[in-house]
Amino acid sequence: MARIDHLKTEARALRAQNPHLTHSAALESVAQSHGYRDWNTASADAQRPLELGAPVAGHYLGHAFTGRLLDVQTLDASGRQRLTVQFDTPIDVVESQHFSAYRQRATATVEANGVSPARLGNGTPQMQIWRDSRRM
Repeated sequence: MARIDHLKTEARALRAQNPHLTHSAALESVAQSHGYRDWNTASADAQRPLELGAPVAGHYLGHAFTGRLLDVQTLDASGRQRLTVQFDTPIDVVESQHFSAYRQRATATVEANGVSPARLGNGTPQMQIWRDSRRM
């Protein structure tokens, strides 16, 4: 799911780089870069819950990924979900030059905004996830 806050952050960054752009033009540009026809379509899609089999993108343990949802469990009314993602390309989760440990899938709990409350030692969320509209 292309989360609304993720899209808006991209639009703000784009505007910072191009001050001549209006806010709405930046939103439209970001929406189109994610494969949407326009901002209204992107915004509506961003408010739909993640579904089983959906193509997703995000970050897991600080590594960018694309993949598909293998399992989706809604945990409560607040929108928290437990998600299992099958990565398109396995992720090396070890920060060592001596060995590697590749993961092909991961399970994490995320809040309604697609961000895991679990954090790494540096404060980075364990997982951030959104719908990958470019592969739908």
